[in-house]
Amino acid sequence: MDASLPDTTPLRHDWTVSEVVALHDLPLLDLLHRAQTVHRAFHPPDSIQLCTLLSVKTGGCPEDCSYCPQSAKHESPVESEKMLDVESVIASARRAREAGSTRFCMGAAWREVKEGPAFDRVLTMVRGVKELGLEACCTLGMLSESQAVALKEAGLDAYNHNLDSSREFYGTIITTRTYDDRLRTLEHVRKAGITVCSGGIIGMGEGTRDRALMLVTLARLDPHPESVPINALVPVEGTPLAHRPPVDPLELVRMIATARILMPRSMVRLSAGRSSLSREAQLLCMMAGANSLFYGDKLLTTPNADTDDDERLLRDAGMRPLAPSVRAH
Repeated sequence: MDASLPDTTPLRHDWTVSEVVALHDLPLLDLLHRAQTVHRAFHPPDSIQLCTLLSVKTGGCPEDCSYCPQSAKHESPVESEKMLDVESVIASARRAREAGSTRFCMGAAWREVKEGPAFDRVLTMVRGVKELGLEACCTLGMLSESQAVALKEAGLDAYNHNLDSSREFYGTIITTRTYDDRLRTLEHVRKAGITVCSGGIIGMGEGTRDRALMLVTLARLDPHPESVPINALVPVEGTPLAHRPPVDPLELVRMIATARILMPRSMVRLSAGRSSLSREAQLLCMMAGANSLFYGDKLLTTPNADTDDDERLLRDAGMRPLAPSVRAH
C-alpha cells in the first residue's frame, strides 16, 4: 500500500462463497465502481508494475495439468529443452530491466524441486537477478520447507504457485498433484518469509461458484497473497483443453474486480490470455483493479502482448510503471 493513501477498507479473511458469488454477479458498472474505490484506497491509480516471465526449463513435466503444453503427457508442440545456463538467464533479466520490467520471474517445468545441481543453478540465477536491482520471483513446482528457506537466503522476493481453480473442480483438470499439495507449498513459502504469488485460470469449464471458491480460498489466507495473477486459458493444440471456447473479456474483468475487493492490498496481475484482449478490454481490467502486467513476447511458452503495443497503451492511458521494491506488496 502507498503510505500516502488512506487505509479506508478493512481487510477480511472470512468471506463466504455466497457473498463472493453475489459480488461477482453485481451489475458490471456497480462492480467496477466498488473495485475502483477499493483500488484507489490502497494503490496509486496511475501505476502499474511490469513483470517478465522466463522459462528456464521448458517441457517434459510429469504432471498432467490439462491446460499445460509443457506436460509430457500431452502431444503439444512444446518440446522438452535443457535448462538454461545462468549467463543466458541474467542476460534476459538485464534486457527485461532495460525494457522497463521491475520483476523477473523464472519458471521451470518441474513437478517439484529436487536437491542438486539444477536447484543450485536456480539459486545462482536468483542472486544474479537481485544484483540487477530487480524483484526476483520463481515458479518451480512443489517446495519443501528447507528449499523455501534456501530460496529466501538467495534473495528470492516472491514464489508463484497457483491454485488454478476451486478444490471441487481441481480434480477434473489435474490428477497428479492434490489441492492440499499446493496449499502446503504456499505454507512453506510464507513460513520462509517469501511473499506469496497465487491465483488461477478461468475458461477451463469451471462455473462461477468454482471461481468464487478459488478466490475465497486465497482471501482466507492470512495474510492475503501479496500477488494474485488472474489468467484466462490460452488453448494449445495437443492439450485436453485445446478446443475450449475463448473467455469473454468481461468475465476476466469481473474476476479481477472481485479479487481486488477481496484482497485490497494485493497486486492483482493481468496474466495469461492478455494477447487476445483489445486495448479497451485491457483498460477495463486495469479499471477493475489490475495493477500488474506481464511484459514481453512470451509467458513461459504461450504468446503475450507485443511490448511496443504495451508501451503505447500505457502511454495513451497515462499509466506509469512502478519502480522495483525490496518486497512485493
